[in-house]
Amino acid sequence: MVAPPSHAAAGRGNVFREYIGAEFKDVKFSDVPINPNVEEFHFLLSFAIDFDSSRRSFTNGVFNVFWDSDNLSPSAVASIKRDHSNVRVGVSLGGDSVDKGGSVFFKPSSIASWVSNAETSLTELINTYNLDGIDIDYEHFKSDPSTFAKCIGQLIGRLKKKGIISFASIAPFDKAEVQSHYLALWRSYGHLIDYVNFQFYAYDKGTTVGQFIQHFKAQLSNYEGGRVLASLASDDSGGLVPDNGFFRACRKLKTEKLLDGIFIWSADDSQSNGFGYEKKAQALLAMPN
Repeated sequence: MVAPPSHAAAGRGNVFREYIGAEFKDVKFSDVPINPNVEEFHFLLSFAIDFDSSRRSFTNGVFNVFWDSDNLSPSAVASIKRDHSNVRVGVSLGGDSVDKGGSVFFKPSSIASWVSNAETSLTELINTYNLDGIDIDYEHFKSDPSTFAKCIGQLIGRLKKKGIISFASIAPFDKAEVQSHYLALWRSYGHLIDYVNFQFYAYDKGTTVGQFIQHFKAQLSNYEGGRVLASLASDDSGGLVPDNGFFRACRKLKTEKLLDGIFIWSADDSQSNGFGYEKKAQALLAMPN
């Protein structure tokens, strides 16, 4: 077993992350408020998928763009990074579903072929868009946990070793099949993973502040040594709804020096409410402990 990340700085709490582009609502990077006092602000383009929409088939690690690339283009990436020194931009891989293709499955033909295809296709995509990192958000699997762990772990390792990416994250949630795959990855390759974007909004919508904190601490234990981020869905679809105590829970976690950052799903949904949650989350993160 490989030791968990030694770089995890518990309680540093000054990273904000935002998924963007999955719902094609014409949201732009420049629409989203960026607090200069947040140490790092990560946009995560959603999604790149190893799927060919024209053939409606999976492509064994050959990734294609499935986000709103008209508004979130290479030039837009360059512009937002130039205008804000704390902004980094990554790409999220997988996601829940693909238009006209149903669920997105992790479905490698073999470990060696998937890793080779993924390294080649993602290196080209990352270089084209001048991206900084990758996020792993597969949610459906046609592989065992060991195969998933080896494929993703080897991919991250290769991209980091060659300096293609500077960060990697994973986005699990509390479903047995999902957790089994991500925990297998964490046990073997946790030292390569910088953030755990745990989807706390996948819990029931009636979640209370106490339950949220309990869930959070349980995942800190599962992903021991990692930077587990608090999260909300800005469409209020599940978990601890923001107006019912999310920020109160985060303040408590911050007081206990357990809050390593916050991420939001997603900018596409947030624009209808003026990005109010983004403003509150970044203000909270920027406050001194």
